[in-house]
Amino acid sequence: MTNKQVNKTSSSFKPLNPRKPYRPFKPLIAMSACALSMVSVSVAAQTSSMTPDLGKLMATAGVIQVEGAGGGGLVPWATITGYGTRDSYGANAHYTYVGTQDYKLASYGVAVGIADRVELSVAKQRFTGSQAPLNNLRIDQDIYGIKVKLAGDIVYDQDTWMPQIAAGMMIKRNNGIGGLGAVNNVKLLGAKDDSGIDYYLAATKLFLDQSLLINATVRATKANQMGILGFGGDKGDRYQAMLEGSVAYLLNRKWVVGAEYRMKPRNLAADNEKDYYDAFVAWFPSKNLSLTLAYVSLGDITIYNPKRQDGVYLSVQAGF
Repeated sequence: MTNKQVNKTSSSFKPLNPRKPYRPFKPLIAMSACALSMVSVSVAAQTSSMTPDLGKLMATAGVIQVEGAGGGGLVPWATITGYGTRDSYGANAHYTYVGTQDYKLASYGVAVGIADRVELSVAKQRFTGSQAPLNNLRIDQDIYGIKVKLAGDIVYDQDTWMPQIAAGMMIKRNNGIGGLGAVNNVKLLGAKDDSGIDYYLAATKLFLDQSLLINATVRATKANQMGILGFGGDKGDRYQAMLEGSVAYLLNRKWVVGAEYRMKPRNLAADNEKDYYDAFVAWFPSKNLSLTLAYVSLGDITIYNPKRQDGVYLSVQAGF
C-alpha cells in the first residue's frame, strides 16, 4: 500500500465521539425487530391457506410463561403454543398475575403457533409496588418473542431419547419508571440500558408412558429481573448463560403438577437479585382454556425492600 493510500484511508476514518457512548446493542435490537417483522409477514402468508384443527394432545402445548412464550410459568419450553398441528395453527391470549409481599406483576398478551414450527408472541408487563417506600412504583415493559422448532417432537419421538428442541429470542423494551419522581429511568438505578434481547435454547422431553415432562433451557441474557430493572449494570454488563428447568407430571389428561427453577444474573448493586422458582398446578378443562396456580419465589427485588418475595402466581389462558 502506498503512502498516498495510507493517508487517504486514515483521513476517511472517523473516531467515535467520546462524549457519545457507543452502543452496538441498539442496532442489534432494530435488526432483530426487523427480522421479527419479516417472519411475521411470511407466517401470515402461510396461514392464509390453513385452518385450526386442535390436533395436539391435551396439555402438550403447555401454557404461557410470564414473558409471553409458550412453556411453563417462569421458563420457556421447546413446545409451540396452541393446539394446531403441522398443517394448522393455534393462537391464545393470556393474563397472568403475580403477587408478593411488596410487589405485584401483571402480564398479558397474545401468542400464535404456526405449523407447529414457529411461535410469535407479544406481551406487556406492569410491575407495581405496594409497600413503602416503593408503594407508588410503576414500571412497564413490552416483550416481542419468536421461537422456532429445530428438531424432534415431544409426542412422536417416544421410541428415542431425542427431545424437542427450539431456539428463541425475546426483544424487550423497558418503558421507564413511574411514581418515583426524578427517578424515571432504570439507568438511574445503575442499569446500562433500558432495552435488550434474551436468546434461549430449550429442549423438552415428554415420556408418555410415565406421564412425565422434563425441560431444560439455556438463556443468554443481561436482563435484571427479566428486564423490569433494565439490562446490565454497575456490577456487570455482559451476556451470561443462565440455566432454567421444569419438571411436570400429568395426573391425568386435564391436571398437571410440577416445579420450575430459573437462574438470574446479578448486575445491579441496587438489586440483590436471586434465582426464581415455583411449584404449580395447571388445569386444562378443554383445549380452549387453561388455569395455572402456583407458589412462586422471586427472591430479593431491590435493596429498598430487602426481603425474599414469595407469593402467588395465577394465570388464565384462552385460545385454540
